[in-house]
Parts: sequence; C-alpha cells; structure tokens
Amino acid sequence: MKTGLAGLAAIAAMTGGAASAQTPGNSPPDLNLERLFASPNLSGQVPRGVKLSPDGKLLTVLRNRTDDRERYDLWAMDTTTGKWRMLVDSKKLGTGAELTEAEKMQRERARITDLKGIVAYDWAPDGKSILVPLDGDLYLAKLDGSVRRLTESETGELNPVISAKGGYVSYVSDQNLWVQPLKGGEARQITSDGKGTVHWGEAEFVAQEEMDRSTGYWWSPTDARIAVERFDEAPVGVVARAAIGAEGTKVYDQRYPAAGTPNVDVSLWVMNPDGSDKVKVDLGSDRDIYLARVDWAPDGKTLYVQRENRAQTQLDMLKVDPATGRSTVMFSEKAADKSWINLSNTYHFMRDGSLIWWSERSGHGHLYRFSDGKWTQLTHGDWDVAGLAGVDEKNGRIYFLANKDGVLERHLYALNLSDPSDITRLTETGWWNSASMDGDASRAIISRSNRDQPTQVYLADATGKRIEWISRNDVKDPDHPYHPYLPSHRETKFGTITGPGGQVLHWEMITPKLEPGKKYPVWFQHYGGPHSQTVSRAWGGPMEQYIVDKGYVFFQIDNRGSANRGTAFEDAIWHAMGSAEVADQKAGADYLKTLDFIDPDRIGTYGWSYGGYMTLKMLEADPGLYAAGVSGAPVTKWEFYDTHYTERYMGDPNKDPQNYAKADAVEDATKISDPLLLIHGMADDNVVFENSTLLAARMQAADVPFEMMFYPGKTHTAGSNIHVWTTIFNFFDRTVKDRPEQ
Repeated sequence: MKTGLAGLAAIAAMTGGAASAQTPGNSPPDLNLERLFASPNLSGQVPRGVKLSPDGKLLTVLRNRTDDRERYDLWAMDTTTGKWRMLVDSKKLGTGAELTEAEKMQRERARITDLKGIVAYDWAPDGKSILVPLDGDLYLAKLDGSVRRLTESETGELNPVISAKGGYVSYVSDQNLWVQPLKGGEARQITSDGKGTVHWGEAEFVAQEEMDRSTGYWWSPTDARIAVERFDEAPVGVVARAAIGAEGTKVYDQRYPAAGTPNVDVSLWVMNPDGSDKVKVDLGSDRDIYLARVDWAPDGKTLYVQRENRAQTQLDMLKVDPATGRSTVMFSEKAADKSWINLSNTYHFMRDGSLIWWSERSGHGHLYRFSDGKWTQLTHGDWDVAGLAGVDEKNGRIYFLANKDGVLERHLYALNLSDPSDITRLTETGWWNSASMDGDASRAIISRSNRDQPTQVYLADATGKRIEWISRNDVKDPDHPYHPYLPSHRETKFGTITGPGGQVLHWEMITPKLEPGKKYPVWFQHYGGPHSQTVSRAWGGPMEQYIVDKGYVFFQIDNRGSANRGTAFEDAIWHAMGSAEVADQKAGADYLKTLDFIDPDRIGTYGWSYGGYMTLKMLEADPGLYAAGVSGAPVTKWEFYDTHYTERYMGDPNKDPQNYAKADAVEDATKISDPLLLIHGMADDNVVFENSTLLAARMQAADVPFEMMFYPGKTHTAGSNIHVWTTIFNFFDRTVKDRPEQ
C-alpha cells in the first residue's frame, strides 16, 4: 500500500491554481477550494526527475506548466552559466494518443495517473541524447533541439531505457522485451512467449505496488548481457472487478494475489541483447518466493539477486554466475522474532568487491560494510538511516540521509570509511531534505522544505555548499503563487505525549488565531500505517492552511507502527493491525481534550487508504470519542488486500484467521454510532471497491445510519478531486464545526 495517499498532506501536494486577485482595499485574499485545485500550483513549481547529464554540463528536469499544473516538459540548465532552456515541448511533440491499459496501470502504481506530457526520461551514457517516452511512443531528443521518433505503435512501450553503455534502446511491448540499436536499425523482439498470462521484462503487480520495483529487466554494465524477469500469472486468482463508470461498467477479470492465495510464478533469465544464449538463474528449490532486487557487479561479471521468502522473514543475497545461472548465498538477512524484513534500496556494490548495506539488525536502520565475508557496522545509534545519496569510492566517503539530529528532520550526512564515527551533517537544521548525487559523488541535488516553505531544489558540492538554485521557489517572492496568502499562514507547532505503550509519540498542530475563552473544533488527520511518517518539518501543503482558515485546529500524531523510529516502534502492529495504532490515536484525542481552547465534543477524524481503515477502527473502538469520521478508500477486510503487503504484517490468513478477524473492520461496523462519511473510487484496483460495498451492506443490514459518496471511473487516487473535498467539508462543517451542542 503506497503511502503516497497517506492523507491530506499528499492531496495537498497535488493542489494548485491560477493566481487569485487581491480583494478590494488590497486586503489579503482567502484560500478557497477552487484556488487550491487550479493552476499554477500554490506550492510553486516543483521539478520532477532532476538529473545531471553524464558529462555534468547540463542539469535536466521535468517542469510543469504554469497554465496546466499536470503537464510536464523537459528543461535543461547549463551548470556553468545557470541559464535554462526547454529541450522538449510535450505539446509540440506529443500526439495526444491514449495510453494503453498496461501503461495506465503502471502509472496508477506510481500514483501519477493525473500527469500528462513527459513523466520520465533517460540520458544516453555519452550525454549527447535523451530517451523521451511520450503518449505511448519513444523519441530520441538531441541537445540541439532535434528529435527522432523511435517507435510508432498502438501497443505502447513500457519500461524504456538506454542500455548501460549506450548501445541499445530497450522496452517492453505486448508482454515481450524488445531491443533496438541506438544508432539505427530495426527493433528486435528478444523474448517470444509473452502472451496471455506470461510477461517478460515487467514487474508483477506486488513488485510495483509494494516492493518499490517498477522494472523487470536489467542491463549489464558492458551491454553484453541482460537479466530479464519472466512471470506467469496463471496461479494467481481471478477477481471479477467492476470498473463502474459514469456511462457504463467494464468488468475486468483481474489477476489479483489476495492475502493467503498464490503469487505469480517468477523466474529470472540472462541473455544476449539479441535474445540468444538464454540461461536460467537458479533461484532455489522454493518456487514461492519474491524476486526483490537484481543488480550487476560494477565489472559485469557477477549478477546479484535478492531473494525474499514468502513470509518476509528472510532475505538472501545470491551471487550468480551469468554464464551458467548457478547461484550461491553470500549472506542472509533475518528478521527478529515477531518482526519482518523491510526491503530497501539503500545498498551499493563497490568496485573492490565489498558491499555497503542497510540493515535493521540492531533495532534501527543502519549502514554496514560486507567485505571478505565479514561485517563492519558503519553507523550506530537510536536513529535511522533513510537512504544512500552517493558513494565516493576514490576518497572513501559515504553520503546518506538520516534523522540523526531528530525524528522530525531528515538531513544529508557524510562519513569516512576510514573512520565511520566521523559523521558530518551537510544540510541546514530546520528542514526535511532528500538528496541524490552524481556517479562519483562530487555533486548533490538536494530538495528541502519546511512548514513555512514549499520544496526548494538546489545543486550542491560534496561539502553541501550550494552551487546553484534549481528551483528557489521562495514564497517570499511576490510572484510566488502562495505569496498573497502568507498573511494568513499559521505556524505549525510540535510536541510529544507518552502513548499507552510507553513510547514517545510526536504530534503537530496548526491553530487559527486563538481568541480568549473560545473553544475550537478539530480536524484530526491520520494515516497510521507502516512505512509512513506524517509528523515532520516538511511542507504540509496549502490544504492544511485552508482547513485552519475555515476555523478548525489541524492536528495529527504518529502512532506505533509508523516509520523511522526503529523496529520496536513499528513491530507493535505485528499480526495485530488496527490495535496499537488505534490506541495511540485515542491518546492523541485524549490529549486534545485537555486543552482549554479545544472543544472536546467537536473532534472530527479523517483518513484515506490505510487512514480510511483507521477511521473505521477508531469509530468502532471508541464510540462518542470523535464527533464524526471520514473514511476514504478504506481496506475493510484484509483478506481482500494483496499478499506482499498484508502477509508482511499479518501473516497467512489460512494459518492465523483469528487475528485477521480482529483486524478487519467489517464485523464491528455495527458499533459505529457517530456520523460516518464513506468515500471510494468505483474503479479502484488497489483497495478494491468491494471493501466499501461490503461495509455498506453490513451497516445497511443492521440499520446503522451513515453517508457515502462513490466516484464512477475513479481509482485509488480519487481524492485529488475538488468534488471529494467539497463533500468532505460539507460533511465536517455539518457534523463537527457546526454540530449542535450536546
């Protein structure tokens, strides 16, 4: 379950709009929903896909238009002069052709279904051209502005890349892998049996949705070989999913691996660029595994495969001979008792044969070095490493992101392999940062934001010193879309309470300008699920400020089970979803009720996806504690959700049905006595619509009153919709803010 829909902050990031005129008398304008969803984005122009060219001369970004916040074009900045120019205009080049169903589903997995124009691109290794997918076809753009069309088909191309050495363009079409010489020549289909339930070069549903793996093939560094995944969906159960639209209903026989049911049959092959000399990789005797990660050694002589068992309690690093497919286990990562393995992209294969590796074996996510069969722990402490930004092998320096200076902030740090205890912070305090670096870790692209400043992006050197702004996006600039609303922007306050489990729980709050003696209603937001942190110093988006402008106190608290606090904090939900999270959210509500400016009878709670599930469990557990609840796209029965996510936390429902019954939200739905608004997209293929219809039927059969709003044709991203928010605010104003005195 992606946390991109963790709740309000995610939706707020999607909203934006055309500049709003000043009201008479030059008084500051008020935020309104129409403005939030119009163009340009109130959070400013935040680039996507920021990359340095291989020679470092250009920095390229995908930049959305001021008149169309969802359409992106390709731009480049000269890193010497700082001058910008558009490289590819998506409107001039694009055909407007409709995407294939396969590409639509990939975009849904990436939560970019609303985006148009250029959403991805790939530099050629020589830095002279860029592969640009657009409207279902592929183009090769030169730096002089010329563009060559590579494909023109109705089937569409998935996962297009330029090979590691730049000899080929490759892509998936009609469930097979195709390879085309970059300098010219016909594309060749190098796999043959991809049809029906068989796919080559793609990532299966759970890999895309839950494992953070979006591709199914990997070029060797020399272009000599390709590792290609083959999966067969035949074992996976068929779910007849009705995508209910405004003018009709389409029924899809979707292969959906629900918890406790079979996954795809996966295998891995190594072959030449023309498809010859196919070798099957030995993934072991147990077929019921997950293909987690695939990487080549820097010299291309070894293939490394991360194999995860079905229970997600063990991750094996396999060392594979690409010539024969034979594999040996280099090492195994094993989960602690009553815990699981969290997959990570935080690792790096060194040219000397050693490996930089991330592990939670100490109880927190830290960096280790594996060399000659021995482990050396590089980072230590009651904090968590979030990712690798770069590795400077020549000078023995590792750059990583972590919350070493406090859980509310994320910073870029550097350490020396010769003395790992020497850790230097490279970013300013008071911000939430992300970063990536070029190949030799000489420069960093840093994105940062805080509660008063939306995302800024800049180019820095290896010491963290800013070289050039990529997107200054300064709200203090009079031309910034959010600038007219700064007079009403309210400060975010942070604090902690001790939760029922004894752990420190962090909260954040935004209040209107408080009047003495007045008590205020609360917009109590939550997500609550694993792999998510909602309380931080990162920009929360204009929607939160709009809520406060409407007279609510905005509040959220991170419960046990959420991320970046170590395994003990997260493991509280092991085989017990809907328990510790609910208790911790209740502790937050109880704390609010002690504040003299809070009306204890007017606390409304809202959540989407896992947060929607949490709304239901919170209303069921504590009738009367909340004035009302909004549940968006909720899981109501975990047996309906997919294998990799659900079984990681809940185990196998065939072996542990009692805990599934406790975690589900359907059986206790009749305990809900507070006003409830249920929202769901009727074409949702992630948290399928059946979750909400099952709940609705249960409550209707028991004559339990509630309200619902279902959206024809909308998927799991239905929340990025002005009608959704009009409905939510109408409901909350009626049941919370303007609630009659009890």
